[in-house]
Amino acid sequence: MASARATSAVRPPTEPPRSDGDRVVEATVRWEEELLRPAVAKTPERLNGFETLGGIPVDGLYTPRSARGGFERIGFPGQPPFTRGIHPTMYRGRLWSMRMFSGFGSPEDTNRRFRYLLSHGESGLSIAFDDPTLYGIDADDPEALGEVGKCGVNVSSLDDMGRLLRGIPLGEITTSMTINAPANIVWGMYLLTGEAHGVPPAGLGGTTQNDILKEYIAQKEFLYPPRPALRLVIDTIEHAVRHTPKWNPVSISGYHIREAGSTAVQELAFTLADGRTYVAEALRRGLDVDAFAPRLSFFFNSHNDLFEEVAKFRAARRIWARVMKEEFGAKKERSLWMRFHTQTAGCSCTAQQPELNVVRTTVQALAAVVGGTQSLHTNSYDEAIQLPSEDAVRIALRTQQLLAHETGLTETIDPFAGSYFVEWLTDRIEEEVESYFERIDQMGGVVAGIDRGFFQREIQEASFRYQRAVETGDKKVVGVNAYTVETPVRVPRLKISEEARRLQSRRLKALRERRNTSRHAAALEQVRRAAEHEERNTMPAVVDALRARATLGEIVRAFQDVFGSYRERSTY
Repeated sequence: MASARATSAVRPPTEPPRSDGDRVVEATVRWEEELLRPAVAKTPERLNGFETLGGIPVDGLYTPRSARGGFERIGFPGQPPFTRGIHPTMYRGRLWSMRMFSGFGSPEDTNRRFRYLLSHGESGLSIAFDDPTLYGIDADDPEALGEVGKCGVNVSSLDDMGRLLRGIPLGEITTSMTINAPANIVWGMYLLTGEAHGVPPAGLGGTTQNDILKEYIAQKEFLYPPRPALRLVIDTIEHAVRHTPKWNPVSISGYHIREAGSTAVQELAFTLADGRTYVAEALRRGLDVDAFAPRLSFFFNSHNDLFEEVAKFRAARRIWARVMKEEFGAKKERSLWMRFHTQTAGCSCTAQQPELNVVRTTVQALAAVVGGTQSLHTNSYDEAIQLPSEDAVRIALRTQQLLAHETGLTETIDPFAGSYFVEWLTDRIEEEVESYFERIDQMGGVVAGIDRGFFQREIQEASFRYQRAVETGDKKVVGVNAYTVETPVRVPRLKISEEARRLQSRRLKALRERRNTSRHAAALEQVRRAAEHEERNTMPAVVDALRARATLGEIVRAFQDVFGSYRERSTY
């Protein structure tokens, strides 16, 4: 017994147990020494740097130690911070909305396209307006010459909106309208058209893009200076809170920022910065954050880098949930949700070998679905050449239907969660977005940044870097600077004639002749008076002017009489 006790007393102490992290580090070192280095010595890696499309450096291997924060930063679907999606079941319960962006020619032309798409399985409308409509110019204005109906549908009056939506069940479908500077007027047209269909404002569902800040940053379709334009957006939010509980008054849009040449990080950072501005302004108006925040939505681009896009969408939900809770004090869980529509990257489509755009669109749609989008538009393969033909639109819609029903994508929720690379990349994008937030706040916010040309310069520089990489061959674009062919492009052409302008002009002439002149003039004067008094919401005056058959251009000019116009300062 004594001998046994003595032996036990002199037993050397055991080493502390190694952690999982230590074992990963040791295994990684062994792998690098025993496998990686010999493999690289035998077959050297490509010389150009490995990075995402947006320029984030990418390592060759990621391990459990790459991402920070563990499972609590990922969480469960339908639960804050919503990294894995805003709904507990995601597509197992309900597929995303398949919403094809459509519009050309006269209202009747586009109405026929809407009916075609609905008959082929589209689940919501997305209206593309032409440039005169986007700029608040009537079809018979000399400035509209050559543009009416060319890049979207022309809507110059309330009667035009009625023609556009004739026979469409507005109480059963939702409609997205890509309109910004004159969004308050076009939304008023939609509300009154719903009323004519027997659907009250509370029964209408849909979204107006109405994101004026990104116009100054990227798309450049603005009418008024930033401050009064921002006020009109808040007017629509306030009106929606009071009258249209199923309508999203703003779709805060990164799509056009990306199309202008930004990186994925810039797209996300600038979009969320715009969103923070709208929320802050609505709170300054006196609105309850939990009354309007659930009705805010977002609109993102999905580009070619599959993993970067998936990480961007996951980071977007996490950042927005934190901003709404910690910065703005939102209490309702729905106020923390980021609901977003996605469109595949039009800027990635090529006129060379356009059939390859079907493949690009498929990859981009895959990223959007895996990233958890609520609705999706897939670009047509002839996007870089013309307005899409019916066959091209059908293939684009069928691409979504194929992903939904033939690929297994909808079987499980957030299939990339736990991927060492995706979680690391999600964290990295989040960090870079927060860094942009700090820079924007330091310069006084988004409007101050617009005035200083900050956003414009950032996008210009990113766009220049990418284009230079394409021209040098560092970035390969299949069919453009790699694997080219000399075969001429053969695409069925969709041509828009000048008949749309002639038809719309005749209609406007007849409208002006039959309306009550004194009622029309009085209604426009009320628009001016509402604009002059910042404490007044302008939406009731806009709706009354539309009832008096004021045209889009006339109402815009009434606002410009008070607000003035805006000319952007050039930046280099």
